[in-house]
Amino acid sequence: MVLALVAVLGMGLPAQAAPSPGDIENQIDAAWNSLEPTIEQYNKVHGQLQDTQNQIDALQKQIDPLQLQVDLAMSRVGSMSSDLYKMGPGSRTLALINAGDATDFADQMTTLNVLAYNQGQQVAGVAALVDRYNAQKKPLDDLKAKLAAQDADLASKKNTIQSQLDDLQKLRLAAYGANGPALGALRLGPCPAQYYGDKGSQAAKKACSLIGKPYIFGAAGPSGYDCSGLTLTAWAAAGVTLGHYTGWQWTEGTPVTRAQLRVGDLVFYFSDLHHESIYVGGGFVVHAPHTGDEVRMAPLDEAGLPIAGFRRPG
Repeated sequence: MVLALVAVLGMGLPAQAAPSPGDIENQIDAAWNSLEPTIEQYNKVHGQLQDTQNQIDALQKQIDPLQLQVDLAMSRVGSMSSDLYKMGPGSRTLALINAGDATDFADQMTTLNVLAYNQGQQVAGVAALVDRYNAQKKPLDDLKAKLAAQDADLASKKNTIQSQLDDLQKLRLAAYGANGPALGALRLGPCPAQYYGDKGSQAAKKACSLIGKPYIFGAAGPSGYDCSGLTLTAWAAAGVTLGHYTGWQWTEGTPVTRAQLRVGDLVFYFSDLHHESIYVGGGFVVHAPHTGDEVRMAPLDEAGLPIAGFRRPG
């Protein structure tokens, strides 16, 4: 489907009417909406695979000591069998001679029989437990094999999806170069620099659309925004609710590292987290700086704003 969209965008329009970034973003949105279920199914299967492996590991921990008990018990039985074998067919006669009388002989044979019986019972009991745990483990092993096959298949589809969306992203950036919005002091480049139709992209796109709005303390639109009002409004466009306070948004999001940073992630500054922005890709963020300023793009490492960490809403 996505490749067909690429073909349409590449050949179906007149040369003088190249698609705008907004046109391509709409195509990306449509592609994402149809392909997202596959990605979510991958996430589900991958999670089930991890859960199944955890169950197998837990069962294995119970089986290992039982198997050790079986091995030790079998070793003892083997030793007894070896001793009896060494005594030979006349062992009972030798036991009778060595015993001195029939009573001592009977006592010795009873002791040997009891020991052998107890060893056999121990082995049988422990072996039964091992069999029971192995019986529980087999369906988990079968399920793991099935899920692993699904996981590999979906992972391949997921990689194909990402490649197709990357192709659309290239078309989008090319369109920005042809007829995108004029650059200036507030908009430093294509915004968002990366757009894949996911929730983070939707949030970043909303933030970019608010560039030029004035900073208003305590505001969350539509006339103006403060820093947390901007980010909550951006993520609301993606269907995610955030509190109007940097500290709340810090705890509401999932921690990510700088290396894991994706479009839509929130960037927090200063040790007391009193300022934040939203990452829009390409090393840029959008934020509402302070009173007297406007919502604008800025470099991620803008001077004077020490980064405290990153969070991913949703």
